[in-house]
Amino acid sequence: MRFSPRLRSILQALFVTFLWSTSWVLIKITLDDIPPLTFAGLRYTLAFFFLLPGLWRHKAAVHALSGKDWGKLAALGLVFYTLTQGGQFLTLSHLEAVTFSLLLNFTTVLVVLIGVVALAEIPKRWQWGGFILFLAGVVVYFYPVFIPEGRALGLTLAGITVCANAIAAVLGRSVNRQGTIPPLVVTVISMGIGAVLLLVIGLVVQGLPTIAPSGWAIVAWLALINTALAFTLWNITLRTLSAMESSIINNTMLIQIAVLAWVFLGEQLTLQNVIGLLFVVAGAIIVQITRPS
Repeated sequence: MRFSPRLRSILQALFVTFLWSTSWVLIKITLDDIPPLTFAGLRYTLAFFFLLPGLWRHKAAVHALSGKDWGKLAALGLVFYTLTQGGQFLTLSHLEAVTFSLLLNFTTVLVVLIGVVALAEIPKRWQWGGFILFLAGVVVYFYPVFIPEGRALGLTLAGITVCANAIAAVLGRSVNRQGTIPPLVVTVISMGIGAVLLLVIGLVVQGLPTIAPSGWAIVAWLALINTALAFTLWNITLRTLSAMESSIINNTMLIQIAVLAWVFLGEQLTLQNVIGLLFVVAGAIIVQITRPS
């Protein structure tokens, strides 16, 4: 059976989001054995070494990087890997996977709002409607608002992670929209800088415990399959799919994580929670819709 290039890209992108969604489950079940910062540092440092040989094909581009380029890549690595990914692992150690994945969708809202100030990109009327629908979904999901003592730290870490993720998205756009640095160079160098720093912080603050072979297997799988391979496959889909289409497919992770967390982690969802999640997904999709020029 032969698929068209477009359908093949859609199926490939959905497969990548499934891999990324399984990461949340694998992280949650392993956090009892590996401290979160060390865990995140190990995952992305190993992924960096898996991807590093690919820089050989772009050695000319690496040599051509200016000091300003290195500064941008270092900033991207610090925010996207050290802060965002480190924050993700820390948050998952204090918060349910479904709740955190819902809150992480605030990244879309923040990026658009930052774009109003930094890039003079004013949202359209339907995008403002998407904001309202998104916020309504959050209210429905959490109503009535009651924050147990143990959950307050998780929600605080989630807020910091969402802000870091939004800033990373803007930085990533700033680096990539110029089109002068190959995407693989951006990914490998920023990942190397951010991941190694994250690993050093994790080892200094939390140390390296005795990790069982099953734990090392999960770390290696997350690094090789869910990071190195998944990022590569995702970049290939971007050759065919538009940014809007990719964003919509990416938003399906919220539903995928909810189902996986229910099956493997026992995180229960009420009908109210499901309605809230659907509102959030719909609102996030509407916010990202723009008319083609």
